Amino acid sequence: MDEFTIERLGLHGDGIATGPVYAAATLPGERVSGTLDGQTLRDVRILEPSDQRVSPPCRHFKSCGGCQLQHAADPFAAEWKVDVVRHALNAHGLETVFLPIVTSPPKSRRRATFAAKRTKKGAMAGFFGRASDVIVDIPDCQLLEPDLLAGRSVAEELALVGASRKAVLSVTITLSANGLDVTVTGGKPLDGPLRVSLAQLAERRDLARLTWEDEVIATRLPPFQRFGKALVTPPPGAFLQATAHGEASLLAAVRAAVGSAGSVADLFAGCGTFALPLSEIAAVHAVEGDAAMTQALDQGWRGAQGLKPVKVEARDLYRRPLLPDELRTFDAVVLDPPRAGAERQVAELALAQVPVLAYVSCNPVTFARDAAVLVAAGYVLDWVQVVDQFRWSAHVELAARLHIPERN
Repeated sequence: MDEFTIERLGLHGDGIATGPVYAAATLPGERVSGTLDGQTLRDVRILEPSDQRVSPPCRHFKSCGGCQLQHAADPFAAEWKVDVVRHALNAHGLETVFLPIVTSPPKSRRRATFAAKRTKKGAMAGFFGRASDVIVDIPDCQLLEPDLLAGRSVAEELALVGASRKAVLSVTITLSANGLDVTVTGGKPLDGPLRVSLAQLAERRDLARLTWEDEVIATRLPPFQRFGKALVTPPPGAFLQATAHGEASLLAAVRAAVGSAGSVADLFAGCGTFALPLSEIAAVHAVEGDAAMTQALDQGWRGAQGLKPVKVEARDLYRRPLLPDELRTFDAVVLDPPRAGAERQVAELALAQVPVLAYVSCNPVTFARDAAVLVAAGYVLDWVQVVDQFRWSAHVELAARLHIPERN
């Protein structure tokens, strides 16, 4: 057996020793042993534990790949996530104020993708094991909301009805105001009998909506999501913040960032997570590349009362970012791009000098890259709010405020 001392955690939550050598479920300062397989330490044993090590709250932690940090004390995990953002900024020579981290509580995830397959005795659904294609049953998962966890049985029924013998279904289930919103990929091709069976399943299990690949099989009730005063029916599989708590925390940060702005552009707007609540106090121009999402946002706004004007635009901001002349008409801009960040759009914002920016990011590395461009163009990075809505994972989200001093 080889022995190592863990020096730090990597971006994926694994411990890293000199080499580098990667050891899952370890913490800085721990002396560990195991079998070295390339750069990965297998069959890890903890010889000298860290004082930050705790008993994982979930009995599935060792076998399930859904969480990476349940062995770490909550204060340690929170500080580590803030440090991930701080180090990303420092790599570009940036410093700022960090507001206290906000962490979603256990059993608060409202969306999950289950792997489901047929078995000799029936079917099973769960999460893949760590670095494995083996499905792990998770009846006592401490991450998911109870109603979402109960959706595992729906995924199992779907596997019985529509999975081939060796295929693994991907079943994404989202909690909505009217029940479970279910989207399935990887199943058998649709034909008449399968459509009938799936429609019967949706009725029997009281699903709000069931989508098979790209076809909606049944919409028994609109799978509403509430964004401020508006009720929105997202298209199947549309992006949604992982927890209601995390969404509320990010929204609070965005509201604090834009302040009393009278006109706001919301870029990468999705179905209106920020645009619709912001329209309670400001006119909003919401831009999103997916036309189905912009349509859902527009319908949600039209069905609500007491909101200021919201204009929607379906536009690929990676290919056609808003240009300076368009951007200068707004008092503030909100950006919530995918993991790749918003490099081209940020270049135009740097030229436009919009007074205030609220940047929401799920990738500290690309956020720091984009922030550096903005700071070089004269923006001040006022603060960063880290939001940990992916509790016990290595995933880090944040919101930040930037402004142009002479115009604010």
